[in-house]
Amino acid sequence: MALSELYTKYNRVWILDEKHVWKSAEITKDFLSGDNALELLLEDGTVHLYPVDPSKPKLPPLRNPDILVGENDLTALSYLHEPAVLHNLKVRFVESRIIYTYCGIILVAVNPYKQLPIYGDAIIHAYSGQNMGDMDPHIFAVAEEAYKQMARNHKNQSIIVSGESGAGKTVSARYAMRYFAVVSRSGSKTRVEDKVLASNPITEAIGNAKTTRNDNSSRFGKYTEISFDRKYRIIGANMRTYLLEKSRVVFQ
Repeated sequence: MALSELYTKYNRVWILDEKHVWKSAEITKDFLSGDNALELLLEDGTVHLYPVDPSKPKLPPLRNPDILVGENDLTALSYLHEPAVLHNLKVRFVESRIIYTYCGIILVAVNPYKQLPIYGDAIIHAYSGQNMGDMDPHIFAVAEEAYKQMARNHKNQSIIVSGESGAGKTVSARYAMRYFAVVSRSGSKTRVEDKVLASNPITEAIGNAKTTRNDNSSRFGKYTEISFDRKYRIIGANMRTYLLEKSRVVFQ
């Protein structure tokens, strides 16, 4: 089936919008090869003609069925593109107050910019021993998978925490370390966690810069190594290396 054959009456698409970035529209007439426009009905009742070049038609992205909206794994969506991802994350965050969503083995987090009661020891114990995907998406599920693989395969594991300024990378790393400290029963949960995080101001004094989004934006990547003993208990942590974007720091 050609992609254009999916653009039939009553199916919905996403079109670009200056205010909302993407907005939904319903197809009111089957799109046929050679048509120079796609007839749409916007959610406010406005009729819209979406121009299409017949020689090389570029049609708007299709919208997922409502039954799939709010999925906890983005790979379960029929159509996976920018508007589908943004809409799914918005529905989960705004309607269900859920900040975590999987995309395969990747965990996508939306920063709520406030404390949430989903990081206590009871939640940690609930995720301990569970397989990734058995429970709702969570940073603890990622940490548990890494911890389990380390114990099972006796190999080093890495968790990459990535995101733009203010995304919550430092806090996410802290929750992962808290999880390791509790499940390993190291007895030094606060001490290890606080010592690692206490090193942040040192590196931030060297590699931060003012941006339009953040007055104190990190311009470097931190590599924090957590060490475990033979019983998989935390015995220490250190900052191995960091990469400084010197071109972004123009003065002290």
